[in-house]
Amino acid sequence: MAEEKPIGKVTHFFSNIGVAIIELDGSLKVGDRIKMVVGDSEIEKDVDSMEVDHKKIQEAKKGDVVGIKIGEKIREGIAVYKI
Repeated sequence: MAEEKPIGKVTHFFSNIGVAIIELDGSLKVGDRIKMVVGDSEIEKDVDSMEVDHKKIQEAKKGDVVGIKIGEKIREGIAVYKI
């Protein structure tokens, strides 16, 4: 298996709405599957929708800061991988 490279990191988490703000180091689009390693466990999630500045987008590129509904509590600084 190829070594996984993070495509971004969580810079903020809004626990009241379950949304993670992710600063991207790579591209990401709706339909991609992401993974976050939290301690000894992993959270995998299909990207159902993304937002930039409260506007829904289909695709984001390196340097974009996107909001993605995660649902589970995560903390800032967690690396995000595309799988």
